[in-house]
Amino acid sequence: MNKETTLSLNTIPRWTIAAPLIGWAAIAISPLLGFYAVFSLLLGGVLAATVFAAVHHAEVVAHKVGEPFGTLILALAVTVIEVALIISIMLGSGDAKLSLARDTIFSAIMIACNGIVGICLLMGGLRHHEQQFQLSGAKVAFTVLIAISVLAMVLPNYGRSAPGPLLSSTQLAFTGIVSVVLYSAFVFVQTIRHRDYFLADDSDDEDVHAAPPSNRVTWGSMALLITCLLAVVILAKLLSPTIESMVASAGAPATVVGIIIASLVLLPEGVAAARAARANRVQTSLNLALGSALASIGLTIPTVAIIFVMLDKPLILGLEHKETIFLGLTLLVGSMSLATGRTTILQGIVHLVIFASFVFFAVKP
Repeated sequence: MNKETTLSLNTIPRWTIAAPLIGWAAIAISPLLGFYAVFSLLLGGVLAATVFAAVHHAEVVAHKVGEPFGTLILALAVTVIEVALIISIMLGSGDAKLSLARDTIFSAIMIACNGIVGICLLMGGLRHHEQQFQLSGAKVAFTVLIAISVLAMVLPNYGRSAPGPLLSSTQLAFTGIVSVVLYSAFVFVQTIRHRDYFLADDSDDEDVHAAPPSNRVTWGSMALLITCLLAVVILAKLLSPTIESMVASAGAPATVVGIIIASLVLLPEGVAAARAARANRVQTSLNLALGSALASIGLTIPTVAIIFVMLDKPLILGLEHKETIFLGLTLLVGSMSLATGRTTILQGIVHLVIFASFVFFAVKP
């Protein structure tokens, strides 16, 4: 254990405190300055700094509580705030954003299962040649992910109670209940019944074996993590009009907005997962990536379902044909590439190619 690691676990670096404070200051003065190009660029820089601060605090908390609780905390925190962001934008935009939840959830699945997993496997393979993880945990996660995603985002296209990709109020409520049941079962298995499925057998990363941080540092990092995540989402929301205008001026479809929003929200988890893969902790990387995808759909669908059933408003959940193909390809390739408990750069390249194809065909449909 080196000196720098010891200090980071027993003290809170000043920059990780300053970043969210600057973020909240930027949020406070944004109504006064408007959204000029220079200010929007500065907001982007502040957003990036706040994301890296969130990653630091998440890793401190994760080291204190241990796996898989640490990755679960980050996944849940990010997803809860993602839900708040989606709902606030949808309710504030009327019928123009009825498909935003679908687009963002689908984008989150593609980013987590292809983008984050691909980067982690590629980076880990380049540095460590071959990495190992618990096959049982990956199988459990993919089983639940396949069930939720198909029931919530493919089945609506084939119902008869409502036209097209819509669900009736009763069907929407049932879909929300099914999502809660499946995700709750996964969390129970991950944290209680079969926790060992999600723990690494061994690791050569000395940070894993370092002494856990003190209670004072842990609670401070927990509070700063929530502060950072809230700032990230509000900054992302402030930047969303600029993002929408840029997407429109580029002639890209509105679905690209969902991709950008999901990317901003998942950035803390992506950075944390990549760092874990480089440290030969690919188990942590997969816990973060797959857990993020499951939390995104398992928490967002029920929450949105409850709100839209209460408001008696329509909600578009069914994927279009192209997106359905990408979802099926992702679930099939993911199940096969993680079927041996060992990863190399080949799996990483395959996932990244699928992710690049998803982004390309979203911009150029």
